[in-house]
Amino acid sequence: MNLTMVGSGYVGLVTGACFAETGNDVTCLDVDESKIAMLNRGESPIYEPGLSEMIIRNAQADRLTFTTDKTAAYRDAEVIFICVGTPSDTDGSADLQYVLKVADDIAGVIDSLGPDQTPKTVVVKSTVPVGTSHKVRDLIRSRTKAPFHIADNPEFLKEGDAIGDFMKPDRVVCGVESEGAESAMKDLYEPFVRQGNPIYMMDVRSAEMVKYASNAMLACKISFVNEISRLCESYGADIKNVREGMCADRRIGNQFLYPGLGYGGSCFPKDTLAVCSMGRQAGLPCKLNEAVHEVNQEQRSWFWDKITAVMGTELEGRTLAFWGVSFKPKTDDIREAPAIALMKMAVAAGAKVKAFCPEGLEHLGTEFPPAEHAAGMYECLAGADALVVCTEWNEFRSPDFEKIGAMLSSKMIFDGRNVYRRQLMSELGFTYISVGRPPVLASNTGANA
Repeated sequence: MNLTMVGSGYVGLVTGACFAETGNDVTCLDVDESKIAMLNRGESPIYEPGLSEMIIRNAQADRLTFTTDKTAAYRDAEVIFICVGTPSDTDGSADLQYVLKVADDIAGVIDSLGPDQTPKTVVVKSTVPVGTSHKVRDLIRSRTKAPFHIADNPEFLKEGDAIGDFMKPDRVVCGVESEGAESAMKDLYEPFVRQGNPIYMMDVRSAEMVKYASNAMLACKISFVNEISRLCESYGADIKNVREGMCADRRIGNQFLYPGLGYGGSCFPKDTLAVCSMGRQAGLPCKLNEAVHEVNQEQRSWFWDKITAVMGTELEGRTLAFWGVSFKPKTDDIREAPAIALMKMAVAAGAKVKAFCPEGLEHLGTEFPPAEHAAGMYECLAGADALVVCTEWNEFRSPDFEKIGAMLSSKMIFDGRNVYRRQLMSELGFTYISVGRPPVLASNTGANA
């Protein structure tokens, strides 16, 4: 099948490469000429395990091409996926200007092909407020009498494991309102669900809501366990033990119930705010989702208060080393990353910050220029007074603690991801502050919290 992905960002590239992997002819369209030039050189503009290899393999097989030519990309496509960004406006609502501009461009090409063409299926894959796919449909209808189908197909891709999520999905959700759209979506996704995982065909508006409901629920679980972690500290309980006992209940499970610094990235913050915005527009305030967002944002400040309780509030002349800049492991995405928020607080308190991240440093210069980039995890520690662990990359899990202790001016680790064992930290003489667990205090640091 001939497919076009509009937008060669995270969703468009992963979707296009995976569809090409199953034999489809895929064109990735983008207005960014430098990005298309990079892709035509066989280089991926984003870091995602396995994606670069898949792009190169399918491009060499002529199943995956990249262009800035809108007319050529739309003209021969049987299915067009809209995968452009929907950033949050200042009030939290989704900005739909890019989605609607794409719809207008598609309408022009469909109209130029005339009424006798085989109807194309236009699929909204961007995460959009309920009713947006119908806005796309109505805009195209206002521009042409030529036939087409509309569908919504939300993505459920975890950054760092997106290839696996697409190739072996838990479920596929498709919002359709015509037999033509339903047939096209079933044909496209059939190769990915041969193990029996379901394809859910439903109405368009319900499909749009599935995406928001899913992400809002996951965000809720993260904020819930973080709030419980604060209570654990106040009452002398250990969130590790509490979590194990709670998650043994099969009704609760153990996914997305890890305490830490809160969620970040491009999805959960934006989608939670969009749900709140939809509630306000409907006159139905989403109080739970508003609280989820508030708890998440407060988690950074709460952890910073733990740092200043040990080091003091005036940090002029002090240096903090940060391990991990990306909002989660196995991605270079630093959007809404907790590490950035903590670095800003550190600089505001007068401290110097140094950072190392296996993949996130490339974007840090733009997002937060004051941070000094380190070439390696141990180089980051040189001249630092304390280490702050913000992302649980695998290479941070079993470090050389003797080397860490020797390089830091004080043996202090602030662990925002509960990577290390408290007993080990105590045996090694570190002051060790984590999330939802009693602190480990070493007398030689002068720590008093």
